[in-house]
Amino acid sequence: MPVTRRLSPLEPPNRLLAALPRAVSRRVLAACEAVQLEFGIVLYEPDARIRYVYFPTGGFISLMIPVDGTTNLEVGLVGNEGMLGVPLVLGADVSPLRALVQGAGPAWRMSAEAFTAELDRSPALRRTLLRYLQVRMSQLAQTAACTRFHVVEERLARWLLMTQDRAHADAFRVTHAFLAYMLGVRRVGVTKAANALQKRKLISYHRGAITILDRAGMETAACGCYQADLNTYAGLLAAA
Repeated sequence: MPVTRRLSPLEPPNRLLAALPRAVSRRVLAACEAVQLEFGIVLYEPDARIRYVYFPTGGFISLMIPVDGTTNLEVGLVGNEGMLGVPLVLGADVSPLRALVQGAGPAWRMSAEAFTAELDRSPALRRTLLRYLQVRMSQLAQTAACTRFHVVEERLARWLLMTQDRAHADAFRVTHAFLAYMLGVRRVGVTKAANALQKRKLISYHRGAITILDRAGMETAACGCYQADLNTYAGLLAAA
């Protein structure tokens, strides 16, 4: 389970909470507790009841869908740009996805009961979260198209950029085996793609430690899905 802790004022804010009217964000935060998301902790299991929603401020969470009962495929990442628990916005109290902490860090946690009560009370919160839900649906469709049509090197570059955005750091740890698991490809394919990016001096990779060396070069190496995701978020959330 996540460890309760205090959040530092120097830590990145949650962008969804920051977009709310001040009175609404204060009410939401008053009903939250600060927790530390530990790497590898499973927050949601498929078809299990949602007990808490999470607003990450530094950590990030991988969203995975079970495939054939034997493996999982990543379909999204949640960092400080969003929240975990969107089924509650639609009136559902179970998650269709597995939520795994992939990057340790701080978050705000709110009980499902308090969250749904605030949704009923605040049109501004509901409006903002419905827009965020639309972003997530668009990004899910983008990921499906990306998986089908783009080569592994482009997809890996996109995934590393998404991770960098949510880790708020140029360096983070991830193994080839985990990358293969997340991208739904064989490990040899990830190794080949990572070596290609390293030869182009875009990343440094050694014993599970990845460092982004050339951000602009990585954006060029990634498929257009990365920028499309950014544009979707900026366009919809800016109007919230």
